[in-house]
Amino acid sequence: MAALAVAGALVAIPGAGTAAAAPPAEFTPVSAAYGPPKGPTVKGQFLSYNDFHGAIDPPTGSGAVVNASGTSTPAGGVEYLATFLKRLRAEAKAEGRPTITAGAGDLIGGTPLVSAAFHDEPTIELMNEVGLQVSSVGNHEFDEGVAELIRIQRGGCHPVDGCQDSDPYRGARFTYLAANTVDKKTGLPILPPIEIRHVDGVPVGFIGMTLEGTPGIVNPAGITGVRFTDEIETANKWSNVLKLFGVKAQVLLLHEGGSQATATPTPGVSDCNGFSGPLVPIVAGLNPEISVVISGHTHRFYSCKLPNSKGADTVVTSAGSNGQLITDIDYTLDRRTGRFSEITAKNVIVENGVPDGKGGWVRDAAGAYAKNPDTVDAAAKKVADKYRTAVAPIANRLVGSISADIVRTAGPAGESPLGDVIADAQLAYTRSVGAQIALMNPGGVRADLDADQSSGGETYGQVTYGEAFTVQPFNNLVVTQTLTGAQLKNVLEQQFVGFGGQTTQRILQVSDGLTYTWSASAAPGSKVSALTLNGTPIDPAANYLVTTNDFLANGGDGFSNLTLGTGRITAPGFDVDALVAHLATGPIAPGPANRISTAP
Repeated sequence: MAALAVAGALVAIPGAGTAAAAPPAEFTPVSAAYGPPKGPTVKGQFLSYNDFHGAIDPPTGSGAVVNASGTSTPAGGVEYLATFLKRLRAEAKAEGRPTITAGAGDLIGGTPLVSAAFHDEPTIELMNEVGLQVSSVGNHEFDEGVAELIRIQRGGCHPVDGCQDSDPYRGARFTYLAANTVDKKTGLPILPPIEIRHVDGVPVGFIGMTLEGTPGIVNPAGITGVRFTDEIETANKWSNVLKLFGVKAQVLLLHEGGSQATATPTPGVSDCNGFSGPLVPIVAGLNPEISVVISGHTHRFYSCKLPNSKGADTVVTSAGSNGQLITDIDYTLDRRTGRFSEITAKNVIVENGVPDGKGGWVRDAAGAYAKNPDTVDAAAKKVADKYRTAVAPIANRLVGSISADIVRTAGPAGESPLGDVIADAQLAYTRSVGAQIALMNPGGVRADLDADQSSGGETYGQVTYGEAFTVQPFNNLVVTQTLTGAQLKNVLEQQFVGFGGQTTQRILQVSDGLTYTWSASAAPGSKVSALTLNGTPIDPAANYLVTTNDFLANGGDGFSNLTLGTGRITAPGFDVDALVAHLATGPIAPGPANRISTAP
């Protein structure tokens, strides 16, 4: 059990020391009861969040607000997250409830430049500052590979870039759990699989893991030495180990999730409206000792009760993404049995705006939401400002312009205006080596380009390097390789479930000149038709030079057919450099989103 981490007794963290606005309105909590306790009880609180993605600064544009229950609330930003965490802890302490703060993965990876420029060390330093204690890994924790994740946990300067801010990097003070990420040589998890914490003498066990499908959505080059095991099998295995240690109250931190059904108005942050997704069958297979599942990955908010393997209720939560929500879970433990006797959970919005007194929020002259200085945590802001200052000369450099907002929201055919622009940028970037077509994975487009965003005081339509990096933050290489027309069609067929091992529909964004139609009702392998390049049908026997990022070229997102290309040529720089070069020719208009069409 060398990988087992056992923490000491929990010590409550003091509440916020700064004046703050009135506590947020209560949201309807989910509640589960497991019968009357058989002895004295202990009360406690879990606070959790997931998919933070280095969102140190408050989100902007369409992502600046949490849309729920028919209202929009500006939210997020690490100095506001810290305030709300401290406030909720203080409220629980006043009720005699000690707090454990937990995460469900993707704290890092896919991050804005203020974090990514320093290999996400700023985010970890801030997670230490806000009091995170334990978290599962997520798929994005593997963006820079296993060795880098272990450095992030343990500390030490980056092996290439060193200690960039002149301070030693001391690592995460919280524990990353990785129960289902197994070293192929040793057969052991690469990081602790479980952690035990004590709440007033009663042990509570945490199991942490990412989704089994992680290999299909991260760059394969960084995870060659590990395998990712089944979620149910792994969770139950370590649940049984915890039971051997006498731990009957168990929490699963799982970077996999689901979503509420669409509705008008939008479901509330603590609702469970028509819930579905991979999490449902996973919970259905779990041991009954796992009474709480703190989930993530889908970037959706919910608070649910789902049946476990014995048909009993398991409380299942997710706090959306980007630090805009905190899940507040109150619970009661039975001292005699060591089990949960009652659990309630709700999501709380991390408000950062200034109320206008009319039920809305104050905006500035450009339409952006004003930020509330009364809800800023000074300690978190000090850390964040250190990195904001360090990165500002790079982030605020003007690189180009756009004529209007360019959004990543896809239409019915799966194509988005921003997806078009990025594919066009990569094609232009590799024209010099003869590229004819460019394809872009939609999951690599992380934010909109907002014409009215003014990160560094720039005017309408101007784009900074930091804004471009937020759209494409992964530093993927841009590669061009030869595919036959038949191979190209197979790549496009592999966008759909059931062909070439694909398990999730993902519509690639395509460059100007490439057009095709796809049919949802057609059989796998026969969905794509009318495939043309500049109006000429693609010849199955002809060769075409196709550009993608190296994540796709290495088979990421299930596109194994892209690994069949030959004569790979790697362009200088990264994918964001292609976007920056394209923006410099602007103003760039939104893509037409008409290159892909659908048929019955």
